[in-house]
Amino acid sequence: MEELSITDRATERINLIRKEQNVPDDAFLRVGVVSGGCSGLTYDLEFNSDVQPEENDKIFDVDGLKVLVDMRSFLYLAGTELDYTEGLNGQGFHFKNPNASRTCSCGESFSI
Repeated sequence: MEELSITDRATERINLIRKEQNVPDDAFLRVGVVSGGCSGLTYDLEFNSDVQPEENDKIFDVDGLKVLVDMRSFLYLAGTELDYTEGLNGQGFHFKNPNASRTCSCGESFSI
């Protein structure tokens, strides 16, 4: 299975947020998929320092950033690239998900 990748821009922004919010260095960036949004599924990003990985969780190290994805979410996110942009199309994190068959116009939800 393909991994989840994170662009340098997204990594820089995540590290800036970590510093601004005083997130401990050992905290995982949890990347997940939850029900919701106008297309049925939505992306979820959060720092979590008090979680222990489950047996089937996927853990990635991206330039020292520990990323945790539960197996259910990973099935939707395999091969996805997380990017951060500040362009005319809106500032924020954007997921380039090859598994999504449909996305909403805001880019925050998708369906398979």
